[in-house]
Amino acid sequence: MPPTLASLVHHSALKLTVRAGGDRLDVPVRWAHVSELADPVPYMQGGELLLITALKLDAEDPEAMRRYVKRLAGAGVVGLGFAVGVNYEEIPGALVDAAREEGLPLLEVPRRTPFLAISKAVSAAIAADQYRSVTAGFAAQRELTRQALNAGPEGLLGALAAQVDGWVALYDASGAVVAAAPEWAGRRAARLTAEVERLRDRPAPASSVVGGPGHEDRVELHSLGTGRRPRAALAVGTATALGTAERYALHSAIALLTLTTERSRSLHAAEQRLGAAVLRMLLAGEPDHARAVAGDLYGALLDAPFRMVVAESASSSAARVHADAHARMTAARPSPAAVPAPADTGGDSLGSLAEAVESAAARAGEAVLVVPERGRLVVLAADGGAAAGACTEYAAALEAARAAEGAERAAGEEGELVVGLSAPAGPITAAAAYRQAEQALSVARRRGRVCVEHEQLAAGSVLPLLADDAVRAFADGLLRDLYEHDATGRGDLVASLRAWLSRHGQWDAAAADLGVHRHTLRYRMRRVEEILGRSLDDPDVRMELWLALKATTTE
Repeated sequence: MPPTLASLVHHSALKLTVRAGGDRLDVPVRWAHVSELADPVPYMQGGELLLITALKLDAEDPEAMRRYVKRLAGAGVVGLGFAVGVNYEEIPGALVDAAREEGLPLLEVPRRTPFLAISKAVSAAIAADQYRSVTAGFAAQRELTRQALNAGPEGLLGALAAQVDGWVALYDASGAVVAAAPEWAGRRAARLTAEVERLRDRPAPASSVVGGPGHEDRVELHSLGTGRRPRAALAVGTATALGTAERYALHSAIALLTLTTERSRSLHAAEQRLGAAVLRMLLAGEPDHARAVAGDLYGALLDAPFRMVVAESASSSAARVHADAHARMTAARPSPAAVPAPADTGGDSLGSLAEAVESAAARAGEAVLVVPERGRLVVLAADGGAAAGACTEYAAALEAARAAEGAERAAGEEGELVVGLSAPAGPITAAAAYRQAEQALSVARRRGRVCVEHEQLAAGSVLPLLADDAVRAFADGLLRDLYEHDATGRGDLVASLRAWLSRHGQWDAAAADLGVHRHTLRYRMRRVEEILGRSLDDPDVRMELWLALKATTTE
């Protein structure tokens, strides 16, 4: 405990006497300061015991003393020490009355007690308190370290809660509570998710204070990790501000948790490289080798149906197009099985998705394989598990946010995330699942969607895919001569071709639809063949013409 006015009054060598404010002696004293200025307030910081002899004060003037004492109290001075036997044989009544009215403790200092003795006593008490705090801090550090080694982060949190006489909670990168001490603190900590998310957006290390006077507790939030984005966060809730010893304990806990976090990051990178190797083997058609390498880390994923997820952002998509073009030019385009080593995810949207998936898997205690590859993110998650659910929920939240903003923009614009999910698969069909996820990703980009599952493609129609600009350009080029012919008023070849193809080449039915004689329709179809230079007897030609007609009418 820091020195207080009470401890100074009880100091046998000082012989101080309380003349006013005896009910406020428990106030801590930050320093003892001597000043004979008529107005020492500009030089006060608060918490001082001011020592005077009233050399320049009219201590017998009641109004002057009221103004003097009121300014001292307003500046945070905690007590006034008056030396008797110097300028006044006893403390003037005007000063005593002013101190009583203001509630400012007034101490009488006998002549034989020099101010220096009081200053030394305060300084020694402060030094002793700091020594006790440092000693207690080192003891707390040893206990926290022991708990961290023996019981992990959960044990460390329990020890820290006891040290600060409050509660503590640990959050993961997504802002979810992963551990708390005592157990009841988990519910209270969960209410601070928004504050933790705001802290996560600031470069580490970062901290903030929530609550305080008027709230149920005062909570300090601290980010953990040394990278650009915090890997976790720590909350410490107490009834009052932390003291020196508690602050030492908190800093020790932050250091230990940061070490744990950075160690976890290294392990995570190693696991990610192992996951990339497992994925390469699966896509290369070597499930047995993949299972052997996966071991206990990813083996559970290969024992049940899983989903393959491929995600990319707009910037990654553009970079991928350039890379693929270069690969084609050098005749060295990689196959889907050639997944390279882990790399940066290439965008905050991909990083956020990875955090959401990994956090959900960690909370559920299930395995998930997350591999950044060529600016994409490839995820292998258990079908129906928490990780797969987090992926679809994250995409659904982005879709809802875009709809709420009323932004009429297609997925694939700068900053947008696009996700494709395969159907449930197993180790033997992993390569097919990867292709399914890529196909779903491509459709999501074309349709302006955030996420598309492969099952939705089979349940839907191929016609929406014709909305691609390249398909429309092909259709316009193929049918241009027919449209130009019809524009001259010499016939209606496009409508006739559409009717004939829709009736599968049945002349009578198509002619009836058009309201013309079948010989007229035969003549028009010969003109179509002459203008296009193609035979309608060729089923491939019929297919291309039909798709071209559909593409030119697809909204």
